[in-house]
Amino acid sequence: MFSVYILFSEEHDKYYVGQTDDLERRLLQHNELSENSFTSRYRPWVLALAIAVPDRTVAIKMERFIKKQKSKKYLREVIASKERQHMLRQRFIENYSAD
Repeated sequence: MFSVYILFSEEHDKYYVGQTDDLERRLLQHNELSENSFTSRYRPWVLALAIAVPDRTVAIKMERFIKKQKSKKYLREVIASKERQHMLRQRFIENYSAD
């Protein structure tokens, strides 16, 4: 199982979107282990949202779609709205399963 996740840095009002097969490890990397990276500059990060997806292919497609929106407003809506999250699941998971 994979996850598409959105992190938020309240101190810097920044968001980060990623995907992983180990959410706990990845959050640790963003907050403690990585150096000289985007996420290392805006610590601390909190997990704002995680969406479980069946495999890396779906995770990458969903992550790219979210990043292409280039909008804090969109990210806030996805985080706050179960309906928006459901739409993402439908678009990427349910449609993928039907292929």
